[in-house]
Amino acid sequence: MELGAENSKPVSDGKATADTPADDAGAQRPTWSGQLEFILATVGYAVGLGNVWRFPYLCYSSGGGAFIVPYLTMVFLCGVPLLCMEFAVGQYTRLGPVHAFAKICPLLKGVGLATIVISFVFCTFYNVLMGWALFYLFNSFRGTLPWSSCNNTWNVVGNCSSGFPGNATHLQSSSQQFFDHKLLEKTSGIDEAGGLQWELFGCLLLSWIIIYLCIFKGVKSTGKLPGAKEGILYFVTPVWSKLFDVKVWINAAAQVFNSLGIAYGCMISMASYNKFNNNITRDVLIVSITNSLTSILAGLVIFSAVGYMSHKHNLPVDNIATDGPGLVFVVYPEVLSTMPGFQLWAPLFFIMLLCLGLDSQFGNVEVTVTFLKDEFGIKVLQYLKREELLALVVCIVGLVLGIPHVSKGGIYVFQLMDHCTAVVSLICLAFFEVVTVCWIFGVSRLSLMVKRMRGRSPSIFLRLCWLLFCPLLILCILGSSIVHYTPPRYGKYIYPVWAKLVGWIISLVSIVWIPLGAIHEIYNSKGSLLQRIKQAVTPTLDLDALDPQPEKQNLDEPVLEKLLSSSV
Repeated sequence: MELGAENSKPVSDGKATADTPADDAGAQRPTWSGQLEFILATVGYAVGLGNVWRFPYLCYSSGGGAFIVPYLTMVFLCGVPLLCMEFAVGQYTRLGPVHAFAKICPLLKGVGLATIVISFVFCTFYNVLMGWALFYLFNSFRGTLPWSSCNNTWNVVGNCSSGFPGNATHLQSSSQQFFDHKLLEKTSGIDEAGGLQWELFGCLLLSWIIIYLCIFKGVKSTGKLPGAKEGILYFVTPVWSKLFDVKVWINAAAQVFNSLGIAYGCMISMASYNKFNNNITRDVLIVSITNSLTSILAGLVIFSAVGYMSHKHNLPVDNIATDGPGLVFVVYPEVLSTMPGFQLWAPLFFIMLLCLGLDSQFGNVEVTVTFLKDEFGIKVLQYLKREELLALVVCIVGLVLGIPHVSKGGIYVFQLMDHCTAVVSLICLAFFEVVTVCWIFGVSRLSLMVKRMRGRSPSIFLRLCWLLFCPLLILCILGSSIVHYTPPRYGKYIYPVWAKLVGWIISLVSIVWIPLGAIHEIYNSKGSLLQRIKQAVTPTLDLDALDPQPEKQNLDEPVLEKLLSSSV
């Protein structure tokens, strides 16, 4: 049983406990029925299609094992501390991201709203991947897998190869042609929409129907391949020169934030239903380790398949080249078609992709539904009458916004959205989230929150990461991503200028709420500009009762300890 996000139906204990924060005293907020339920929900949200699709692709394009080094570094120095921070904020405040950030720092209350916006924008094109998986699933029930040969109506016979063409640039594999000409019906560029691919639109519609049916009431709850060794060695053997490539570190940070759900608001939402003294340290380690191991395991499996294809066609591993999601939707279907019992393994593989995607999609959609219900519930229900209709409206809007992705030029739209939302916007939003909580609200206040919930202060490592490593690392990565900005591209296709401008607008759709929220807060405050700013950065979260008998400062305490235990 898995719960997606804020409007899930955890079990209420029926009373406010003594551990409940002063702000929420008397509030009968529901809680998870058990600790395992929260862990399953957060692991289900974190482990998704990105582990199977994005992580192996980034490894492939970043020199194999060279990507694992910055990835694990970012998990250790940013992923674990920031997930702990989000769990602490949600569990202590018992609020969703919008109201939690409004209490922590009214000036940057827009950060909470920005997390909601980026979650919804992300789910509009993330669901397209589920539509692709459904399309492949339906086609995998045939006696012969349609991507296994060149004898189909969509194949360009003179340009089709039954395997991977390697250096023969004029050839395409049969699985690549299925992806390009049958699934996508790909045009020559983003400026040639080509009309809808109706079969794919039907799959997208079905995926949204599945999502709606799962959330409208609230979610309650191999054999050895020849050549696999070469593929795995490519995966685990670093190309050390890639470690000096800024883009590799940027992609590693984005992958960590994407896979752990950092800055999407869902982790804060789910943690808000925890009991006040829940062990967040244990939960953070379980979620982080499970997520990372799943990514690495997916990489081993995918690169085993790549190694098998290189062995079969007598080509180097780095010549089994595909672009974007093709590493999963081209390479793996090709492998499945050559396996004994493919009639069983192919459907199971795409069912697995669907199950992975559903968990993550539940959280992204539900956090949007809950925000609308909490913020505008009375007004909205005057027109919609029932809460189920609100979820239906959100799903319909998501479907409509996803239509450009299932046009015949949709793959270019998808790649543009993925580049601008999953990398640029997310890193920027993560930076503002860290600044809000760790620098303005302060590491000392955050530590006090953890101390009251857990009975002891967070470790020196976490405090050091919150104060220095996380903000400075993300700032360096954000600055580097701007200085070394790489325009979006799909394979050899270069986007026109107008598409790049659209990409920047997409990047700003979520971020713009941060300055707008700050302007709104300063405008509504009283006094001079300086007084208004001072009011706006003062937390409204009541922490007076956190430590009624504070311990005296130990003058012999190390300088670093003094720095980390003081207010920022």
